[in-house]
Amino acid sequence: MTRIVTSNPAALALVLAASLAACAGQQQPPPPEQTPAQTAPAQPAPSATPAARPASAQQPASPRDTAEIVFAERRIMVDYGRPYMRGRTVMGGLVPYGQVWRTGANQATHLMTQHDLRIGNVSVPAGTYTLYTLPGETAWQLIVSRQTGQWGTVYQQAQDLARIPMQVGRTAAPVEQFTISLNADPGASRVNLVMEWENTRAWVPIEIVNGGAR
Repeated sequence: MTRIVTSNPAALALVLAASLAACAGQQQPPPPEQTPAQTAPAQPAPSATPAARPASAQQPASPRDTAEIVFAERRIMVDYGRPYMRGRTVMGGLVPYGQVWRTGANQATHLMTQHDLRIGNVSVPAGTYTLYTLPGETAWQLIVSRQTGQWGTVYQQAQDLARIPMQVGRTAAPVEQFTISLNADPGASRVNLVMEWENTRAWVPIEIVNGGAR
């Protein structure tokens, strides 16, 4: 029999227990099998493609634009919305004949002039106005309204300053986006207000009252 010498009672107890178990032919049970730790599912790598821009940041369907010209250091300007054809029939379809048209999109189209004008045969004092049109297959009218600041579909005939005949023709090529321009006659105090869309071109002469070309 092996003689055990130790000064540590706790260690002595462990050694005695091991010796008794060996003598009895008992074996220590194997340690329990270790269960692998659960692995968190892998997160997808961040995409290198930038997120889509929010709808509010995308290009508007009918962006605002201005046409302007300066005579004698005074400005004439038209502010309007510019819709696209997008494969639609415009004149006689999207823009019905014989009905007042907002002449653009969204907010009303505004004319701002620091000059007194003569549009066609009508005197238009300096100020701000809304422009509507009355399109027809062969003839158009320009409607100059005293009402301002409204949405384009809000039209009140009682606010008309004048209805002025416009000349009408065809464009040299299809015009995808509605366009208004102010084209000056060289060396003269005269401007042509021109509207073009699809295959239609409508225009009216504007004379500057008491103002020469800059």
